Amino acid sequence: MSTRAVLTDANAPGHLVIAEVEDPSPRPEEAIVRVSALSINRGEIRRAQAAPPGGRIGWDVAGVIETAAADGSGPKEGQRVVGVLQNRAWAELVAIPSSNLAVLPDNVSFQQASTLPVAGLTALYALDRANGLAGRKVLITGASGGVGNIGIQIAVNGGAEVTALVRQERHADSARQAGAHHVVADETGKAAAEFGPYNHVLESVAGEVLANAMTMLAPGGHIVVYGVSAGGPLTVDSTVFLRSRLTISGLAVFTELHKETAAVGLGRLVGMVSAGTLKPHIAIEAPWTEIGNVALQLIERSYPGKAVLTVS
Repeated sequence: MSTRAVLTDANAPGHLVIAEVEDPSPRPEEAIVRVSALSINRGEIRRAQAAPPGGRIGWDVAGVIETAAADGSGPKEGQRVVGVLQNRAWAELVAIPSSNLAVLPDNVSFQQASTLPVAGLTALYALDRANGLAGRKVLITGASGGVGNIGIQIAVNGGAEVTALVRQERHADSARQAGAHHVVADETGKAAAEFGPYNHVLESVAGEVLANAMTMLAPGGHIVVYGVSAGGPLTVDSTVFLRSRLTISGLAVFTELHKETAAVGLGRLVGMVSAGTLKPHIAIEAPWTEIGNVALQLIERSYPGKAVLTVS
């Protein structure tokens, strides 16, 4: 038997194509999910550009349990779920460990849920490292992306005063709509100093932006670096470490899942969506047959928030 999946192909738009693959063969702890929606992340698309032909791809999916895990763990057949898998997730049928699945309440759509795994868990775990949020000042760089959008909402709902840093003024409204108290459009990050000093920073740009953020920390402040979208050298006066007693830590979401199962984190995020305190920004919704073209738009930073593709 066969099913359709997204594969890498250097000759296709965005280096992505839909083709036939063998049906998944689940391990005892894995459930088979029939996918209804998926969302795309910059990390996946970047890897696809350099991947050999025929590679499987994809992290974020939402759908229905077609076959429950043989070991009896996790969601049952017919339940609606959201799940995460490190590659191979973008297919009509996918085998996912039950520990990476969370059940969806009826008022959370597949489209909403599919935005949560990588972007949502990254924002959630980065903010978990804060020494409390209530009354704190939080800076979120790259704030127009999926992680930034969700991070703004979680931080604001936690009682923080949030400053959102975006590169382009055309994406500032998305950060305002997410609830940021201050929005700064600046490619260097320097302008964000006006609203500091910051107790906690979610940083995804690196280079000059990271260097400038380090100078804006309150004593004991913490920067969580989860991306390096701009890259480039980092030059900073070393006395900043003594002056601010700052902490810098890196975050890779799939490493975090060794500390807490995705089922737990996704359950927390789904609960926020269900309660109406988290509303992921879906900028593009299209059939998955358009994945190559949507991927190109992501590479070009044509839209804020998330793109969701429906599988049919």
